[in-house]
Amino acid sequence: MLEIRPSCENCNKPLPPESQEAMICTFECTYCKDCVRLLSEVCPNCGGGFELRPIRPKELLEKYPPSQIVVHKPVDFKKHKERLAHMTRG
Repeated sequence: MLEIRPSCENCNKPLPPESQEAMICTFECTYCKDCVRLLSEVCPNCGGGFELRPIRPKELLEKYPPSQIVVHKPVDFKKHKERLAHMTRG
């Protein structure tokens, strides 16, 4: 079951369960759409792509609540761009 993290890992923007702005990778790293664009749609943690995070039906939020744990680790965009350049060369 998805954790449904409460905010963007980079900018810490709130991403409530019903957010249409929340994007996740296969490991559930969570970013807002603006940061995903800045990341060239490549997760800085695993190198994978992003998808829109599904919306959990409201009637299931009480039984299966979203995570309250904030993961905030701003991206070093210089290193991220270097990694992307290395990935495209290899």
